[in-house]
Amino acid sequence: MLKRIPLVIVAIGALFLASCKKDKSATTGWNYNDSKWGGFQVSLKFRGQQTGPNLVLIQGGRYAMGMTEQNVLYSNDNIPRTVSVSSFYMDETEVANVHYREYLYWVNRVFGADFPEVYRNALPDSLSWRRELAYHEPYVEYYFRYPAYDFYPVVGVTWVQANEYCKWRTDRVNEGIMVDKGVLDKNNNQIGQDNFNTGAYIVGQYEGMVNKNLKDLSPNGTGRRKVRIEDGILLPEYRLPTEAEWEYASLALIGNNPYAGEETITDRKIYPWNNDVLRDSKHGSWQGDFLANYKRDRGDNMGIAGGLNDAADITAPIYSYMPNDFGLFNMAGNVSEWVMDVYRPYTFYDDVDFNSFRGNVYDKDSLDEDFAHVDKDSLGRVVKIPVSEQENINRLNYKKSNVIDYLDGDSSSWNEYQYGVSSLINNKARVYKGGSWSDRAYWMSPGTRRYLDENQNLATLGFRCAMARLGSPMGNETKAGNYFKVKSKKKLDSKGYKKANK
Repeated sequence: MLKRIPLVIVAIGALFLASCKKDKSATTGWNYNDSKWGGFQVSLKFRGQQTGPNLVLIQGGRYAMGMTEQNVLYSNDNIPRTVSVSSFYMDETEVANVHYREYLYWVNRVFGADFPEVYRNALPDSLSWRRELAYHEPYVEYYFRYPAYDFYPVVGVTWVQANEYCKWRTDRVNEGIMVDKGVLDKNNNQIGQDNFNTGAYIVGQYEGMVNKNLKDLSPNGTGRRKVRIEDGILLPEYRLPTEAEWEYASLALIGNNPYAGEETITDRKIYPWNNDVLRDSKHGSWQGDFLANYKRDRGDNMGIAGGLNDAADITAPIYSYMPNDFGLFNMAGNVSEWVMDVYRPYTFYDDVDFNSFRGNVYDKDSLDEDFAHVDKDSLGRVVKIPVSEQENINRLNYKKSNVIDYLDGDSSSWNEYQYGVSSLINNKARVYKGGSWSDRAYWMSPGTRRYLDENQNLATLGFRCAMARLGSPMGNETKAGNYFKVKSKKKLDSKGYKKANK
């Protein structure tokens, strides 16, 4: 008679067999991650896109984009229309002086010796504080660099400079991830062209101080390989949000959906908070306090001594006031913010109602006759060139590489903008959103919009970054098919707020 095999041994044997079982392709039957079967590698342990520093997940959806206030300027440039926005990430705060100084420090350290103009071109314009009939010299001298203003929003930055900061931040975050993963060692001796750039690394134009590359299962490989996009380690680019994204994130209508899993919005918002009042009516010791930093009336920037209303004469620290229901701070007031879009008045309803955006310029990597990448540029970036119309001759979705003025100012449009004659609108006019410390409440409505040349700046204008969400729109901590549940009514801690992504 056979002896019974102990259940423990049976269980261990089952686990062993399961661990030896290879994951197979559902279409070919070949093993994944097996050098004996060709070595095709798949990131089976990938658990979703990592949340980058200071970012908050903004779950996408549909909303009514456009004015939520009366159109007192009779501009008709923000006609309400229903659009959908895919999920994305956004900075929970504006970029602060200390964050921008960190950028300048790196730029000066890497490019200062050989390309000092790169540092000079990145400097914010401190003279933006000056007014002919006001004494603002202390802000000119101290606002950007004095430590008391470290965590106040950076201002005097052009749209072009804000985009350069986004590119730099992308590379520093990805370089930090590679160091944390043990792929690269820290390299504080990067000079000039020899610096970590995400695009250059991906196409093999940057090696870095390698600690330990990833295992390569290809039978034709060397045993180790560089990180690839398919590994899910490197993050997408930091960038400015589109106008549709910024407005959607500011409204935060997720807090007005009382029934999880149902398409129900109970209220129409004028501001990033509910009600049409500008003071807090709910939160204990905050009750009666202003919900944003703005100019209450002519000559009233902050109220009366002993009872300051918004407690800020100019800007306020980036974590001031109540966050909205997405956990974003200062989406109304404090400083206005750049977005990606080129400005156009909405003279017609656009037929694109998903991720609406005006400003696309399509390019591609520059390759030589052997289809190899040409040398990097002086900043260590992959050289890009415009996509030619000849290449797009058989395309159905687009023809030109520059479609900024598509159907609104181009040769096929009835509408033309005579820049400098009858308007200040051209392809360098960029949208900025939200009210500032120097604006009346009207401009704090998320649907209001203004524009400025991409090379100009204001003491009332800053920015924050965004990033695409790749994969499930509901986030990493939910199972497929479940709705992303957000606790929109957060308890306030002793400082008056709770950080959104804790």
